[in-house]
Amino acid sequence: MKIEIRDVPPRAAWALEQAGVHPLLARLFAARGVASADELDDGLARLLPPTGLKGIGAAAVLLADAIAARQRICFVADYDCDGATACAVGIRGLKLLGAANVDYLVPDRVVDGYGLTAPIAERVAAKGADVLITVDNGIASVGGVARARALGVKVLVTDHHLPGSELPAADCIVNPNQPGCDFESKSMAGVGVMFYVLLALRAELRARGVIDAASQPKLDALLPLVALGTVADVVRLDANNRRLVAQGLRRIRAGQMPVGLNALFSVAGRTSQKATTFDFGFALGPRINAAGRLADMTLGIELLLTDDAARADELARTLDGINRERREIEGGMREQAMQIAEGLFDIQNEPPSAIAVFDPDFHEGVVGIVAARLKDRLHRPTFVFAASGAPGREHELKGSGRSIPGFHLRDALDLVAKRHPGVLIKFGGHAMAAGCTIAEEHFDCFEQALQQVAAEWLDAALLSRRLETDGPLPPEYRRPDMVDTLHHEVWGQGFDPPVFSEEVEVVSQRLVGEKHLALKLRHQGQPVDGIWFGRTDPLPARALLAFRLEVDEWQGARRCACWWRARRSARRSNRCGSSAPAQHHRHHPLRLQHALERGLDLGRAHGADALGPVLQVVQRQAVPGDVGDVVEQLAVAVQPQWKAADEVVLGGLQFGLGRALRHEVAQHLPRHLDGGGGLVGACLQAQRERARVQARREVAVHAVT
Repeated sequence: MKIEIRDVPPRAAWALEQAGVHPLLARLFAARGVASADELDDGLARLLPPTGLKGIGAAAVLLADAIAARQRICFVADYDCDGATACAVGIRGLKLLGAANVDYLVPDRVVDGYGLTAPIAERVAAKGADVLITVDNGIASVGGVARARALGVKVLVTDHHLPGSELPAADCIVNPNQPGCDFESKSMAGVGVMFYVLLALRAELRARGVIDAASQPKLDALLPLVALGTVADVVRLDANNRRLVAQGLRRIRAGQMPVGLNALFSVAGRTSQKATTFDFGFALGPRINAAGRLADMTLGIELLLTDDAARADELARTLDGINRERREIEGGMREQAMQIAEGLFDIQNEPPSAIAVFDPDFHEGVVGIVAARLKDRLHRPTFVFAASGAPGREHELKGSGRSIPGFHLRDALDLVAKRHPGVLIKFGGHAMAAGCTIAEEHFDCFEQALQQVAAEWLDAALLSRRLETDGPLPPEYRRPDMVDTLHHEVWGQGFDPPVFSEEVEVVSQRLVGEKHLALKLRHQGQPVDGIWFGRTDPLPARALLAFRLEVDEWQGARRCACWWRARRSARRSNRCGSSAPAQHHRHHPLRLQHALERGLDLGRAHGADALGPVLQVVQRQAVPGDVGDVVEQLAVAVQPQWKAADEVVLGGLQFGLGRALRHEVAQHLPRHLDGGGGLVGACLQAQRERARVQARREVAVHAVT
């Protein structure tokens, strides 16, 4: 990991400070491109006007006519959080503006697939709808739109995805990314587009004299839903999106939100009065998304539409349960997908330029999340595929991809489709996320084609993992109230939350919960506690680390803590005198130590009391990182006749290290503990093996020289 410090334009930081912005915030904002305090004004009056969106005037006229004629309006929503919130905003908004007959339909992820298809259009027409509105989809639905219009249904497409070579022949299209649209904010989520359509509709109703400025309904009540959908869809938080999110957060913190959002905060264990963008992205959004992944998104939309608190609580608990199931499925899939991905390259080599994995047992509702996890782990554009569950389409694979900076995923798919006609049945998406469908027989071709595009587009710099940080944190800002100040701001995609970096002294470190590293550090001469989630490798005595600030609360006391997230890569010299990234031990000391400690606990529970020498070895801080070395230390400390110790150590290693490392453990510990081998025998076996390896290396070196 290469840790870089963002440039802070001094003139911009000074101007922000002079305008009354806190010095730390001034530095953070300036580093993210904010040049003046005016850009931080999140008032509604500073929102971009709806008139800048191509097609929005025609859309307002179409909807105003439909309301006047009391026509039936039906929404077709996407099955993610953006689609659900866009649908809820549209229905609530149209009802506020006088629509009497409003309904919705959500395609089934497995049976129907994504977007407005011809069968979906037929179902909408069967409902008796006069007007069909797509939200967070539709820009690629050429066939579905054509079918709806052939059935006499008017179609308004509201979307934010990138269009293909052919636009659907809808009555109106509102999409900031459609050709000829000069709207400044190209990063609006689908829910933002729908909110803007409502603003234009309200203006059209004012122009017709249906309402006036005094009697018009206030649409700002919809902003909490707009904020949630915007953050959950991970769109870039440009200035306009930040204003939408800030306005939504302000109302949520004041308790002004649909009862469904309040119920989601409750089941997620979060406090709405202190709501942050983190809550949207990691607490509320995943619970709504879970419905579309594993069940039916109508559950999520109903939650966002209901005004019955009891019903909202029931639905929120249901979604929470589905989300727990999603996490279990994701955990197994993630481990399996990682094993497949790691099998694509030798551990000594770099991963291929792009990753594509498939397994018949993968669940298609979770492939996107798993792709994101693999992308984060390997820093490569990644697609994960699952077999389609749709009747008659069992031969098809549905894939979801996530990308890294510098690799436009949707454009890459477009190039694959042009180079290999017929491989991609359909595709769509954005720069950083996309989806596609292929025939199973074409998986290998797709994988090779994607890797070829990635090899052409990505250079060594883009393939190197790097983290932009805000540099050192002055110690006077390491306090709970400063953390609250930071959390109060709007952070997210394209406006990253603050991450600081500097060299610290590592005082002590230990594993907690099997896979997290608890740290005691010295930061600028002061003691600091913190945790590194998901890391088990030990740190050296001094290290350059990246971290973000959090607050620990215990029995009413609040204290500042650091959540560590990256370390600058160590470097080592090779024989030619150049430097290269150091290779980490696969079996690192702290994880081995933790495994043995668990084994000892099990041993004590079963009456193995004479384990004092073992415990002394295990509790040493500097346990070597190789399984054979650990066995060697234990063999010195433990008498061979203590068969109980053998059993505890073997059980501890196998129980604590897990399935992925058991084959390595078996090389150094006897499979059957019959008293004949024991730890000493295993130690000698490991020593002999190392001697043979060393001898082979010496012979090889001699042959070369």
